[in-house]
Amino acid sequence: MEEKNIIIAETIEKIEHTLGSELDQITVERAVFGLFFSGVKLSTGHGGLCFTPVKEMPEAVCCPSTAKAMPLSGKLSDRSVLKYIEDVHSKNPLKRTLGIATLNALSALCWEKQKASDGNYEISMGEDAFDQVDTTQFKKTIVIGALVPMLKKLTQAEADYKVLEMDSRTLKGKELEHYAPATEASLYIPDADLIVITGVTILNNTLADLLKMAKKGAEIIVTGPTASMLPDAFFDKGVTVLGGIIVTKADEILDIISEGGSGYHFFGKYAERTVIRSV
Repeated sequence: MEEKNIIIAETIEKIEHTLGSELDQITVERAVFGLFFSGVKLSTGHGGLCFTPVKEMPEAVCCPSTAKAMPLSGKLSDRSVLKYIEDVHSKNPLKRTLGIATLNALSALCWEKQKASDGNYEISMGEDAFDQVDTTQFKKTIVIGALVPMLKKLTQAEADYKVLEMDSRTLKGKELEHYAPATEASLYIPDADLIVITGVTILNNTLADLLKMAKKGAEIIVTGPTASMLPDAFFDKGVTVLGGIIVTKADEILDIISEGGSGYHFFGKYAERTVIRSV
């Protein structure tokens, strides 16, 4: 990556401050790449997930180039979390993926130690960020990424919205009427009252620039398993709601994603949806 992901960098600082020297002793006990999600289990028992960026790996179509895509295969277990944290800023998308999954697992450990937030935010378990949005309260909405539940909600409400997406083929039906290329973000985001952003923007290092375009006072939701970490840096940049998940059974969820499983297979069983709101 050309530059460090500032939101991730600040989150790492928060984790380091919270865990202190304990961080030096923690390892990644298990790491899995799945079709939809990838994840890790820490030596503490905590788990974390991240979206698997398949489209960023066009070279991973044959054995020799796949080896280049993930040179650490076979050496991912019992590796220090400090190494995974370093990989968050790697140019290699697979290394970044496991690095972010590790940050999500470490964030779960931080919440457990804190018992409660520091007063700047509140965490709700078993809730979906989309369910908390009243789309009728906003004049203009921008959705960044093909977030199907949100698009269905906006379409049913006949809301004024645009969906910014790299690939229009991910949309269907009436959703296509609201499509705009992701490259046109600067034309739409500044006027939006509600901005709903996929957590994948954390992985591809585009979130910070998108947040800079938002007007003051806009409701900004960042959501998805990738966005399951300490929220402080996000809220400092204008995000108002972070929707993610907390892994409750690490081994079981890694088994599921290793078999091509998605949220349908693990929510309510091995992970719970979370909504973190700035207060």
